Amino acid sequence: MNHGLYISFWLPTAVLGAALAIKLPSILKLWRDPLLRAVGGLLVFACAVFVFAAPKTIAWTNRVTGVPNIAAPWVYSLLTALSASWLLLIIAWRNGRTERSAQTRRATRWVVSVYAGVVVALWVLFALADVPVERIRDLDTYYANTPYMREEILLYLLAHTVACSVTARLVWNWSRTEGLDAWLRWGLRFLGAGYVTNLLFSAAKLTAVAARWTGHDLDWLNTSIAPSAACIAATLVAIGFIVPHAGQYLQERWRVRRRHRSLKPLSRLMRTVTGGREPFDLRATPELRLIRRETFIRDALLQLARHLDDGLRARSYDAAVALGFERGRAQALAAGVALLDAVEARERSRRGPGAPEAPTPPRADARTASPATTASPAAASSGPSSSGPDTTYLLREIQAVSRVLRHPVDLQAVRTHAAAPAESMSTHE
Repeated sequence: MNHGLYISFWLPTAVLGAALAIKLPSILKLWRDPLLRAVGGLLVFACAVFVFAAPKTIAWTNRVTGVPNIAAPWVYSLLTALSASWLLLIIAWRNGRTERSAQTRRATRWVVSVYAGVVVALWVLFALADVPVERIRDLDTYYANTPYMREEILLYLLAHTVACSVTARLVWNWSRTEGLDAWLRWGLRFLGAGYVTNLLFSAAKLTAVAARWTGHDLDWLNTSIAPSAACIAATLVAIGFIVPHAGQYLQERWRVRRRHRSLKPLSRLMRTVTGGREPFDLRATPELRLIRRETFIRDALLQLARHLDDGLRARSYDAAVALGFERGRAQALAAGVALLDAVEARERSRRGPGAPEAPTPPRADARTASPATTASPAAASSGPSSSGPDTTYLLREIQAVSRVLRHPVDLQAVRTHAAAPAESMSTHE
């Protein structure tokens, strides 16, 4: 069981280290930001607490210094500094990233002064106490009745409990605030759960120490429950810092990959126009792959522009509306029908028996086309205009067009309906 307890100290250390690694670039870049400084200090002290509170590290510290139990005031000091960093984080949160009012500065100085005084008192009390027997895991209960050491143990536990109680209450209140990002809300919930679990650590320690004062033995609370609660609490706090960043990062990566994948049908169709594949590089980032696929598609669409029939697109839009599709879906279906027809027209012109192709009309540019040209596809002329087919919608809404290519049944229905006589279409309107 002792070996398992030792391992458990390094689990929260690893998770806290991961959280620190994620936050470190922002902390170094924006060091003047009090909120980021508070987060950095919290994670550094939290890592230090678990590194030096591990049983083997405690034994090493005592052995290197040659002073029995000197690891106790050192770990207590780190835990007190961690408690102060919780309060400094709350002060920074409550006052925003840039606001540095006189009240904020006073609160910061008060926390630093009080908890620095606690650290000094811990070392003074240890110097006055007589603790010759080294205790690795049960020092708090073993010396619970020893003069000066008793006061030292009580002092660090009270400082920890006060800071943890204030932080837990304010974090839980903030997590219920309206308008928070979902990932931030979950991060705050993990933080709140971590600070509540930290209270279990203090409660177990205080109960075990009080039991010694009254002549009872509840040392298992100190040697088993308290360390386990501390490890769970630190892991939850670390997750609370990781979730908002990792969640937003993964969500953005998923969004980019989904956009890239949704463009696959249109990219595959455009290969028949260009005769080649889009650029591909295994080392490229997802964002770069998406940009390359979008560029490939738009370049191919411009090559296909002279074969587009705006009249067919307008009739297809009317047909889609008549079939009951909503406006946005109808526009995409109409563009899809016109695009498929343009691909077929291009193939026919390429395979024609030596007939020269029609002169290429001027291309419409998505950057200069008027928005009014796509406001109502039904208002388009019955054939290609003298200024060339309008490619604005196709170039701008490639995602929507690619999605409808996954539904050939709907495209065929619109195409068939658009080819019907105008009289039959009007009966559906």
